[in-house]
Amino acid sequence: MLAPDFWQAQSTAQAVLTSLTQLRGAVERWSALARAAADLTELIALAEELGDEDALSEAARRLPEVAERASQLELSLLLSGPYDSRSAILELHPGAGGVDSQDWAAMLMRMYIRYCERVGFNVEVLDYLAGEEAGLKSVSLLVKGEMAYGYLQAERGVHRLVRLSPFDAAIRRHTSFASVSVLPEIPADTEIEIVAEDLRIDTYRSSGAGGQSVNKTDSAVRITHLPTGIVVQCQNERSQLNNKTTALKMLRSKLMERKLRAQQQEVDRLRGDAGEIAWGNQIRSYVFHPYNMVKDHRTNTETGNVMAVMDGALDTFIASFLRWQAERNRGLKQ
Repeated sequence: MLAPDFWQAQSTAQAVLTSLTQLRGAVERWSALARAAADLTELIALAEELGDEDALSEAARRLPEVAERASQLELSLLLSGPYDSRSAILELHPGAGGVDSQDWAAMLMRMYIRYCERVGFNVEVLDYLAGEEAGLKSVSLLVKGEMAYGYLQAERGVHRLVRLSPFDAAIRRHTSFASVSVLPEIPADTEIEIVAEDLRIDTYRSSGAGGQSVNKTDSAVRITHLPTGIVVQCQNERSQLNNKTTALKMLRSKLMERKLRAQQQEVDRLRGDAGEIAWGNQIRSYVFHPYNMVKDHRTNTETGNVMAVMDGALDTFIASFLRWQAERNRGLKQ
């Protein structure tokens, strides 16, 4: 950073500073854990030497906290992918099930927002299309935070809901599906090149949140990448230019995700997997009736506390997935 030409390439310099900040944060977290463990060890030794019951009780109170911090840091070691440290773009789409699935997609959106609030991630709505009767037809969220993509990649796939439908006059049991896509936020200075001639850019009047002033002009932007057919859109800003910039960022992330998916398909072929998650091959089921259970079909992790999960308590499922994924990757390398 002291080099005279360090700031000549602004984007590269910013990337270096971001990486440095993340490394410093990681070092500080491990150092703080080491200090807490050393303090606890000294407290236990002193309590045993003096026979101090109060000190032993204090040590017993601190131990679970230190153990939890150690578990979280151990989990962070599994996030070593090239994009794990980045922010994430999370997209939700309802599937089979009509208005029930649209409502289910909205419930999942709330679940992820609550999870992000719990762990300290910031959420920005990039694009939102409401359902006619309830729920939503699609939504794109930008989740900002260190390791957001690394953690949220565990949620990629089809999520299945079984419940008594509030939209059925006979209150019968319905099964609904919604898909979750998770993309790393990709900066402009990457190997993903976007050629202007490959784009069709349309503008239209915003229909989402943002107030009446948003709807007065054609500020929303839809970009179609002609070679791949990928379509992205953004309407969260009043400025058409800002929406275009955000849409291009979303497109770059989708193109990167397409590249990563091709690589993963090759890995799955070598491993002998059937392929990527597809419609009807859900990764997780949420059962509200006739019993309460959330079960991840990849890791077999399950809980009966459905309401806690819907309120954002996803840590156990995400941790189980990251450990399961690391074990599979180790098996492939062997």
